[in-house]
Amino acid sequence: MLPSSKPSRRLPDYLLLGAKGFAMGSVDLIPGVSGGTIAFITGIYQELIDSLRTLSQPAFLKALMRWRLREALAQLNWRFLLTLALGLVTALFTLAHGIAWLLAHHPVLIWSFFFGLIVASVITVSRKVERWRPSLWGALLVGLVGAYLLVGLLPTVTPDTLPFVFFSGFIAICAMILPGISGAFLLVLLGKYEFMLIALNQRDWLVIGVFALGALLGIASFARLLGWLLQRYHDVMIALLTGFMLGSLRRIWPFKDAESENVIPALVTPAGLELNVIYAALLALSGVALVLLLERISRRPH
Repeated sequence: MLPSSKPSRRLPDYLLLGAKGFAMGSVDLIPGVSGGTIAFITGIYQELIDSLRTLSQPAFLKALMRWRLREALAQLNWRFLLTLALGLVTALFTLAHGIAWLLAHHPVLIWSFFFGLIVASVITVSRKVERWRPSLWGALLVGLVGAYLLVGLLPTVTPDTLPFVFFSGFIAICAMILPGISGAFLLVLLGKYEFMLIALNQRDWLVIGVFALGALLGIASFARLLGWLLQRYHDVMIALLTGFMLGSLRRIWPFKDAESENVIPALVTPAGLELNVIYAALLALSGVALVLLLERISRRPH
């Protein structure tokens, strides 16, 4: 679906689209979970990539540089992007404090919920491939091993300067639109996750603005490449992204060795059916059910 053939939407459709943006923003706050996964399973991923590609099209850039805003907007699927962005930004500003609190006080429960989300997402995304060939299984394995090794990396100590904040936004946004690759986790690796979380909670507009500028440039350039890859090598890319999500489960496994000094602690298996384990299992099943429900809703025509 190209931005030039924009789908017609009514108010209920835009409300649902805003809710999808809110869901994307919610999971983008979690290291290990990708907003791109939510876009994929809710049926808006291709439209999102095609719409973002327009940001780097010569016609749009030419009109923008000449301050022909109406002409520039005509090139964009702007209602789609604006509605999605409003939902996403609302989630970032309203949930940042709550997510930080949950990660600090109830990590097993929140990781269990997102573990269920990713497990179900692997199933829904893999269905985009009609016939799995040996080459596609190979691409899946590459994605799985790559993501597994990536999430095992330790974060580095980096400067809190504005140029590095800009660079972090550029890198993180490229991951945020990829299913299975967490932009928040890349911020952990860059040593900027807590820094940006504090900036959101304290409304540090300078830091937020510089990060957003880097993200805008990154998303405009990367979406063009990603859109081309999906058009030309669709099944290979889907298999690769499915592998990414499987590999990222290493980071999201809720039961970890609390005494480990590593940033990605050793994974452990719960000893028995304690109440906390039962709650964790129920939340994981809730995550699975939510993804399947979203997928069913996304299949309905407008």
